[in-house]
Amino acid sequence: MRRTAPAALAGAALLLTLTTGCGGTAGADDSGTVTVTVGYQSRTINTVTAGTLLRSLGYFEEELRARGKRDGVTYKVKWQDYATGAPITAQMTAGKIDIGSMGDFPLLINAARGVQLKRPTRLVSVTGYNLSGGLNTVVTAPASKLRTLTDLRGKKVSTSVGSAADGTLVRALQQAGLDPVKDIRKLNQQPAVGASALQAGSADALSQFVAWPGLLAFQGRAKALYDGAELNLPTFHGVTVREDFAEKRSAVVEDFLRAQGRATTYLREHPVAASESVAKATGLPAEVVHLYNGAQGIATFDTTLKPALIAALKKDVPVLTSAKLVGDVDVDAFVDDSYVKRVYGSGYAKALAAGPPARRGGEVWPKGKDTTTAFDTPAGLLRYVAAHRDAVRAAYVPDASTGTLWFADKAVWVADGSALRPYVTESAARADAAAHPGARTVPYTTALDLAGSAS
Repeated sequence: MRRTAPAALAGAALLLTLTTGCGGTAGADDSGTVTVTVGYQSRTINTVTAGTLLRSLGYFEEELRARGKRDGVTYKVKWQDYATGAPITAQMTAGKIDIGSMGDFPLLINAARGVQLKRPTRLVSVTGYNLSGGLNTVVTAPASKLRTLTDLRGKKVSTSVGSAADGTLVRALQQAGLDPVKDIRKLNQQPAVGASALQAGSADALSQFVAWPGLLAFQGRAKALYDGAELNLPTFHGVTVREDFAEKRSAVVEDFLRAQGRATTYLREHPVAASESVAKATGLPAEVVHLYNGAQGIATFDTTLKPALIAALKKDVPVLTSAKLVGDVDVDAFVDDSYVKRVYGSGYAKALAAGPPARRGGEVWPKGKDTTTAFDTPAGLLRYVAAHRDAVRAAYVPDASTGTLWFADKAVWVADGSALRPYVTESAARADAAAHPGARTVPYTTALDLAGSAS
């Protein structure tokens, strides 16, 4: 592990001494119990392997019980649920949370605040990632006349400032030739507040992270304006720990990562059961959870700290510094892969090199089934749905350009001769149709009819 300056370590040690015995310090209380406090975001569902799913499976508690028997110590896990990463960082820098999970932009703020307040933190693993950026989406109301990002000029856009979704918004606007400060009116709101503002008409658009865009689209309360994967920049969520906690309880950190790895394996091997479990714990529809976390979902779950993700994190720093949310951040000092390497052992290099699974042509979740059916092409999926219209719980297709998975009935379809191509956004579909003479955009019902007649 990289060390901080002696003075910083001395300050951390003093704070630890003053707070030993309280929740979040991993010190033993009078009964000999060590409490480990974990901050997570239950509804930010590509953190579930370090939060919601992990908690429901009880793997971390299992690991600590085994350690407790070896060490003669009783361990207790205290789970604290938040809507965003910001309060987790606040609690970590106050010494009240030991381990937390959050998105890439909040992770950088976590690193900066830790250094600033002499309570340094370390990024020790990844939960879910998307190499293109598809975890963040800009949506508008279903009846909105906005068609492209340039239409947002002078409009009110809700986002959570400092979040990964805010970063996507800033970059996307800049790419579209708009000034993210001068050309829109940004509303800094929690995701739920922003969703309500969009529905009420007090916001013209909403830029948010998983699972809000998918949820609002599924509910018919929004449509996608911009697919974050159009940026083609990786986005991810990860696990951060307090350095003083990690130094005092390094074995517990490894236990957490071992448990996270087990939860990741469970999610991969039982994707439908995992989606149902997370849905039950969060109140989110299982169909929405599966959009992101399923076998072909938008998120890929992997605990390794991949070079592409760390490189993307470094590219995020200037965005936050230009917004005056952080000063310079030493990403290399923040990232610590020593713990996850020890957990993996000799298998780490192979796991590090592994990428997301090959994208297929879509997935159908039949009603009453605990498994899904994959298809090689979106057209093949449509033919199946056309023949089983009343027996389909959910159908998902990848965007023809970005690969971002989306609900088949919410996608915008392009009919080009016998070909049928789905897109997350209307602007992408229109661009496809314009580039192919004779092609046209069609609604989902028409796409189903065309696929059914071709079978």
